[in-house]
Amino acid sequence: MTSGGDMRKWVSVAIAAGLFFGGAGAAAAESVRGIPYLHTDGVEFKQGRYQFEPKTRNHGGFHFRGILTDLLPNDGHNVYVEVKVEAYDWNRFKGTQKKSVTIDRVVWDGAALFTSEARLRVCRDRGSLRPDNCAPTVHYKRQGNGDS
Repeated sequence: MTSGGDMRKWVSVAIAAGLFFGGAGAAAAESVRGIPYLHTDGVEFKQGRYQFEPKTRNHGGFHFRGILTDLLPNDGHNVYVEVKVEAYDWNRFKGTQKKSVTIDRVVWDGAALFTSEARLRVCRDRGSLRPDNCAPTVHYKRQGNGDS
């Protein structure tokens, strides 16, 4: 039978090993990167971050997050973020008029094991009679083969 001191020592060793190996796996994953401040008349997207998920998590998708803000709260127009992966159509994520909202989404290519390319832009919806105004599109590509 082991003493209480020996048992605590082995528990400590097990915890340290778990933290070490768990951290090693996390370090191998593709890192979270920044999205530049995006803005155009009436809309901004700030504190943006993105990551290409490994193919074993979230469908290997493009994971993005940030704060979308309606900068002209009295103009009656909504704002949105659009994300396009691979050659698919744009996915629209609407904000809220007169407010800032945090958007945290994953977009993926359902026909592939992982997403390797994504485009993102922010826009102000000006209704059906006038074209929306959008900030320039940013383009991202996965580094590696999706295993991490």
